[in-house]
Amino acid sequence: MRVDLFDYHLPPERIALAPAEPRESARMLVVDAAGGLTDRTIADLPAYLRRGDAVVVNDTRVIPARLDGTRRRGEAVARVEAMLIRRLGPSRWRALVRPAKKLKVGERIRFGDPGESPACSLGALHAEVEARGEAGEITLNFEFAGAALDEAIERIGQTPLPPYIAARRPAAAQDRANYQTIFAREAGAVAAPTAGLHFTPALRDQLAALGVGLHSVTLHVGAGTFLPVKVEDTRDHAMHSEWCRLDRDTAAALNEARARGGRIVCIGTTSVRTLESAVDANGRFSPFEGETSIFITPGHKFASADLLLTNFHLPQSTLLMLVSAFSGVDAVKSAYSHAISGGYRFYSYGDACLLERRG
Repeated sequence: MRVDLFDYHLPPERIALAPAEPRESARMLVVDAAGGLTDRTIADLPAYLRRGDAVVVNDTRVIPARLDGTRRRGEAVARVEAMLIRRLGPSRWRALVRPAKKLKVGERIRFGDPGESPACSLGALHAEVEARGEAGEITLNFEFAGAALDEAIERIGQTPLPPYIAARRPAAAQDRANYQTIFAREAGAVAAPTAGLHFTPALRDQLAALGVGLHSVTLHVGAGTFLPVKVEDTRDHAMHSEWCRLDRDTAAALNEARARGGRIVCIGTTSVRTLESAVDANGRFSPFEGETSIFITPGHKFASADLLLTNFHLPQSTLLMLVSAFSGVDAVKSAYSHAISGGYRFYSYGDACLLERRG
């Protein structure tokens, strides 16, 4: 399909720079299977679920992946900003770095300020530029590995806000909590599974009281989620890869829920991508762990989710293509037009849609 079919204009003031407070007050546009639209809030979500449904959330945890550092050449010192995007080993990370063109293989970067982290030798975390990639990314090899490196990054790093927020305001202390879901457990994401940001312990408990099952998968969201599709036709796009896991117990629970007539309700596109990577054509789930580069566009036959709660996505993005596949291109265009004219808040800290699967 032509990529420009998934374009739309969003007034800049519609980009949310902070989450709704309280979280359940965020708006929720319900899009039914026929394309009908209803304005609700997240607090109304339980009314659309029923006993026996299985809600699937992503339990990935966002790491403070933005690191500020310096590079020294003789007496010359230059500031360096690194965004960790993918772990390659106990001590190695792939990163996007600014200014990338001026860094050479073999150079050392010092991250953090003296005294900030007891896990860092001499109060700083050092890394060597090990390699450069074709797309401008570099490989950093840190002096620490495993848990010691994780601790250092937690202490030194900053919340990796999406570019459309970071361009308009600096990261704040409250972003550490705001940009993390209540389900966050498995460290490894550099972007939040944002539909999960709407949940509070009270909402979670309300669903449990209704007899709705809550189940977790893991997909470590990468920076590729923000990359634009640069080709004219979706068939020519090379989808980024992300690590995900559906464990044996969760697969069995989802199969059991479906056998009893329960619906599979995915919280976020990352949950959908994980389940669609682990389901057969008959809708039966099997355990899965590994990389997925599944690219879901209109025409895809969904075998997992029946309902999808998701935020509003960037124009011409792979995520907008996924939701268009789920609910239909025309229905999603109508929903987005309604949301823009109705003052909904967009993107990571914004409002949500509850989509019924078309057909």
